[in-house]
Amino acid sequence: MQVLKFGGTSVGSPQAIEATIQILSRQLQAGPLIVVVSAFGGVTDALLRCGQLAATGDETYRDEVEALTRRHLSAVKQLVPIQQQSSLLSAVKTLCNEVEDLCNGIFLLGETTMRSRDKLVSYGELISSKIITAAIAGKNLPVTWWDSRLLILTNAAHGNARVNLTVTQQRFREALLALKDPLVVMPGFIAANEKGVTTTLGRGGSDYTAAIAAAAVHATELQIWTDVSGMMTADPRWVSNAKVIPAISYQEAMELSHFGAKVIYPPTIQPVMNAGIPVRIKNTFAPDDPGTVIQLESYRNGSAVRGISSINHFSLISLEGSGMIGVPGFSRRLFEALSAEEINVILITQGSSEHSICVGIDALSADRAKAAVDAAFAPEIAAQQVEPLVVEKDLSIIALVGEQMKSHPGISGRMFGVLGRNGVNVRAIAQGSSERNISAVIATRDVRKAINLLHEEFFEATQKQVNLFISGAGNVGSRLLEQIRQQQPILLKNAKLQLRVVGLANSRKAVFAEEGIDLSQWKSLLENGTDTDIDGFVDGVLQRNLRNAVFADVTASEQVAAVYGRLLEKSVAVVACNKIACASPYTYYRRLKDTAGLYNTSFLFETNVGAGLPVISTLNDLLKSGDRIHRIEAVLSGTLNFVFNHYDGSRAFAEVVKQAQEEGYTEPDPRLDLSGTDVMRKIMILAREAGEALEMDAIGNEPFLPTSCMEGSVADFYAEMAKHEAHFKAIYEKAARNGNKLKFVARYADGKAWVGLQEISPGSDLYHLYGKDNIVLFFTDRYSEQPLVIKGAGAGADVTASGVFADLLRATLH
Repeated sequence: MQVLKFGGTSVGSPQAIEATIQILSRQLQAGPLIVVVSAFGGVTDALLRCGQLAATGDETYRDEVEALTRRHLSAVKQLVPIQQQSSLLSAVKTLCNEVEDLCNGIFLLGETTMRSRDKLVSYGELISSKIITAAIAGKNLPVTWWDSRLLILTNAAHGNARVNLTVTQQRFREALLALKDPLVVMPGFIAANEKGVTTTLGRGGSDYTAAIAAAAVHATELQIWTDVSGMMTADPRWVSNAKVIPAISYQEAMELSHFGAKVIYPPTIQPVMNAGIPVRIKNTFAPDDPGTVIQLESYRNGSAVRGISSINHFSLISLEGSGMIGVPGFSRRLFEALSAEEINVILITQGSSEHSICVGIDALSADRAKAAVDAAFAPEIAAQQVEPLVVEKDLSIIALVGEQMKSHPGISGRMFGVLGRNGVNVRAIAQGSSERNISAVIATRDVRKAINLLHEEFFEATQKQVNLFISGAGNVGSRLLEQIRQQQPILLKNAKLQLRVVGLANSRKAVFAEEGIDLSQWKSLLENGTDTDIDGFVDGVLQRNLRNAVFADVTASEQVAAVYGRLLEKSVAVVACNKIACASPYTYYRRLKDTAGLYNTSFLFETNVGAGLPVISTLNDLLKSGDRIHRIEAVLSGTLNFVFNHYDGSRAFAEVVKQAQEEGYTEPDPRLDLSGTDVMRKIMILAREAGEALEMDAIGNEPFLPTSCMEGSVADFYAEMAKHEAHFKAIYEKAARNGNKLKFVARYADGKAWVGLQEISPGSDLYHLYGKDNIVLFFTDRYSEQPLVIKGAGAGADVTASGVFADLLRATLH
């Protein structure tokens, strides 16, 4: 024999009940069944609402009762053959009249009691079970209706009555001996005490009814039919990739359910657990899905973690004070004070110093807890031996659950590591010696992110989702978006990396899409986005609080560079193509680097120096491996290299510069390149990365531009260059006569840096640079005779975008 329980959603409509009957018809072929049913979906709440309205003198309870009556009578007409409807309609109407009579009495008294509430809500299961029994009989299936109140004996604790299992099991066995039909339907949730007064079994009462029945009749299996296809690895409303757990132990199921998984209520499966009867969770609306089986032994599938769950609306209360150290009895008095107020303790943690004890409770009980505990410790508080109780609200618990975690070292490390890397602060930790559950208290605003992070870490180890926010959609930004679009399927296939651009902004507008922006449509989406500035965009980034978040600055904006600190403090990695932050005063540069370290995130800016060339990463690798930098020589301006490689006096110098700008090799204002300012920034950034606290005003610069070229607008700049063509030609011809080439060189040595235009002889490593190439020479302890040379294209939108893209990928691996 099997016992099947169908919840409110499974009997929530005539169509759902028809599906339920089809399931029963198929299951009957395997053997006899006891079927426990809940009230129709929403009916229990509606009955409670009727009682509340009546108790407050609100006569609209009559409308509510009338609506319930119509709903049940309509169900009879849709489910039961017309020739069998008459007696059932009369019975249902009688029960609904009893509901109205009871509410009338509550209305006259102006109050409701737990006993009257039990009586009132019992009608939901009574009426639904009678209608479903008749509907089954209408399909010519042999069926008997059992009254749970005659079988399940409880005490008189209304609302959450305790069952006398010995007497109850005897009654079931006696009823089973007299049973002739292979199918029994009985109402869940309700019972009666020794005087025959109706009681209810509390939360999860219908599951409990089914478990009691299964244990009493020694069922081969208890099936709980609901609207999900089993217990899930996480809440599917929060985790899109949540998976059905095929099998789980009783202990694991109770841990997950205690921490918020709503499929079962832990106390309800105690009878079947004691009897060793497996419980199967099935989906009424997808009956062929295998579901989840809950059994004695844990399911071994190679994963130590079985599921992730959470509890919201949680508060931490902390009792602290030097007077607690070494003094017995403080914990006892704390728990006695909470017990006296009937406040349930969810989590306990205490440091070995005995200076404090921390307890987790339901948030609704926090104010009562503070009043009770402060009163209990009033003498110690007055003597300043103990501080007044500290209450922290807006917290939640997340829990990893798994029977096999105890045999897998490192689970806690992985859990707290991934949370820490994503800026999820853990307020308290609890783990029992069974190692079946690891719980952490975090801010409620971080729950969704934390659960997704843990699910990705333990159930999606082959795939990582990265959420990108990009500021800047100009020349480099548009190339970056195209490169990401092209590489997304390749990264997913080869690196198991799901790279999604979830936020995009320019100087005027922003667009967000947590499922990922369609990068084939980004221009129109951004144009139709929300009007905002960079602060509004960053507000949107932080409000979304997504896991594995990376912010890319592909602008030259000082305003954008100013927001890096806000992002790093929330563990959002920052990738900067923009040089302004790293070329700011050293204290700001250092603060950003330290903030990234403090919040365990990345601050990367490879493209600040050599576009896509691995200059900064190579420098950092040298230093991390113990090498020391003695000297750096470099040609760091792809723009200036392009200009001097293309200028031979046959065309005007201004014309060559214009070509460089049109081909995307210069800054928006080319004077930043030609004045040497951009090169100064780059050598300063390299010196800082090498450990030197260098400032811009300490860098020597020998300009080759006439002073007048630096005045006025960009148009004035070009006009002025044209006037000084003879100056530029003279510089070129002098170098050419000497057999040399002109290169704008940067040097760093002995704590000092210098930049300027130089004639380079053919024997120099700097001589053979063509087009827009850059070159960097590192002279170190290990590379003392022959420098380490990095050479390649140092300007251009595509290579710069690829450098930003490479930093984005590095940030995902942090």
